[in-house]
Amino acid sequence: MKKLSVIILMAIGLHFSANAQISKASLQAAGLTCAMCSKATLEALKTLPFVDKIDTDLNSTTFLLFFKPNVPVNIDQIKQKVDEAGFSVAKLVLTANFDKVSIENDTHINYSGNTFHFINAKNQVLTGDRNITVIDKDFVSAKQFKKFSALTTMPCYQTGVMAGCCKTEGKTTSQRIYHVTI
Repeated sequence: MKKLSVIILMAIGLHFSANAQISKASLQAAGLTCAMCSKATLEALKTLPFVDKIDTDLNSTTFLLFFKPNVPVNIDQIKQKVDEAGFSVAKLVLTANFDKVSIENDTHINYSGNTFHFINAKNQVLTGDRNITVIDKDFVSAKQFKKFSALTTMPCYQTGVMAGCCKTEGKTTSQRIYHVTI
C-alpha cells in the first residue's frame, strides 16, 4: 500500500511539472519577402532541440511552434535562429499553462525555468492556457518598445538592459528576465 501511495504521489508531481511549461509559440518574423526567406527561417527553427513541430502561415509570415513536453524552452534561442536566418522577430506570443499564479504589474514570476516580468498587467490570477507576449527590445518594433517603456518605472526595461537589473525579493538577479504582457 505504501508503494502505491508513493507511485500515486510521483504521478501527481509529474503531472503538475508537465503542466508548468510553455506549450507553443506564435512567432511573426519581419523581413521575409519570398518563399525562400520563409523556408530558411523554418529550417533554422527546426534545429531547436525543444521544438516538436512547426506550422506556417506564409500570408502573415507566422510560424506556430509546438514544443516537446518536459523539454525546457529557450526563448533567446528562438530569436537567435531567426536572426541567423537573416531576419528578425516582429512578435512572439507564448502559450503557457498556469495553475493559479497571481500576477500584478511590474512583478516577477518564475515559470518553467524562466523569469517573467509582467508589464502593463492587471492584478489577476492566471489559470489554464494563457498567451503572454514577449516585449523585450528585439522582440517588438521600436514603436511598441517605446510604448511599453512608458508603462513601467523599472529601469531594466527602459534602458534595454535585461539581466542583472530587476530586483527579485530585494536582491538583484543575474538570471535572464523576459519582459512580457498579457
